[in-house]
Amino acid sequence: MTVPPAPWALLAEVTHACPLHCPYCSNPVELVRRSRELATADWERVFGEAADLGVVQAHVSGGEPLLRPDLAAIVAAAHRAGVYTQLVTSGVGLTATRLEELVKAGLNSVQLSVQDARAPGSDLIAGRVSYADKGRAAGVIRAAGVPFGLNVVLHRHNLDHLPEIIALGAAWGAERIELANVQFYGWALRNRAALLPAREQLDRAKATLAAHRDAHPEGGPELVWVMPDYYEGVPKPCMGGWGMRSITVGPDGTALPCPAAYAIEGLAPPNVRDRSLSWIWTESPAFAAYRGTGWMTGPCGTCPRRETDFGGCRCQAFALTGDAARTDPACSLSPDHHLIRDLVEGLHETAVDGGESRTAATVPSGFVYRRPT
Repeated sequence: MTVPPAPWALLAEVTHACPLHCPYCSNPVELVRRSRELATADWERVFGEAADLGVVQAHVSGGEPLLRPDLAAIVAAAHRAGVYTQLVTSGVGLTATRLEELVKAGLNSVQLSVQDARAPGSDLIAGRVSYADKGRAAGVIRAAGVPFGLNVVLHRHNLDHLPEIIALGAAWGAERIELANVQFYGWALRNRAALLPAREQLDRAKATLAAHRDAHPEGGPELVWVMPDYYEGVPKPCMGGWGMRSITVGPDGTALPCPAAYAIEGLAPPNVRDRSLSWIWTESPAFAAYRGTGWMTGPCGTCPRRETDFGGCRCQAFALTGDAARTDPACSLSPDHHLIRDLVEGLHETAVDGGESRTAATVPSGFVYRRPT
């Protein structure tokens, strides 16, 4: 068994409840109900064990973490353990009073999500009126003076609005804008046909990003581009290596090497109610399953990039082939790459009408919205 290095990050999914219904949500389709959530004391113990294990940073996420009335106590527990915390929020319900309470408890930074640059598109994608709430939340975060990041999931319906999205982030005072091309897990996989952009859209977006960086080499917010899965031909590293850097703890205590691993059948993930984080990280079969390179099959076993991309995403391999040990089909060398190639080529053929690419504004959404818990 490969001896793992100490993890440095924890994704603390304190709830799956959320006021929004985004069709790209990476939460599992079978959401954890409120009645099964870990109690405050459980999270206090989790953060203490995480710090002892080596974790230095935690994303306090969901769903919408603000729906936990004990959120300040959870943040305070992380602070006492010496873990840096970032609140990942939709902004709905974030008031100056609530943020002050969280900052006093030890909160270090906030990442706010927005779905599009303007209200109609943002509200359509979110499945409810929420754009104005996000603008107010941005003002609250800026006034509090805490580090402020903006997250935007990019897909067919907003990718052509990238210049406006960047301008919005700058106007709201974000120091960092994460431009995250949609990843097809959970609800996003269910909505893939409605979300997958055309190659021409991605090419335009890349050109926009390059032009903005050239025009603002040292000014404005930092722009972070999270590459799309289906167009590069090179797979993303699986969480920096499965079970090598990060731990996810779900609302009910399920511990996973990757937040999308809920869907991998037969994985049998452990639970922090039953085991310590130390045992989970070092001895759990679920965390050891795809750690290192010994498990690799197909072209991965001899690939010179096997310790760079780790065979790509195990969750995506399972979602597309039914076998988490296969080479990620996003890789051009995968024997299953045709599953993605045929999909994007088919999209290109249907997206071109009369010689002109159809824009997001002319494509009906067709969303299956994330259900509330």
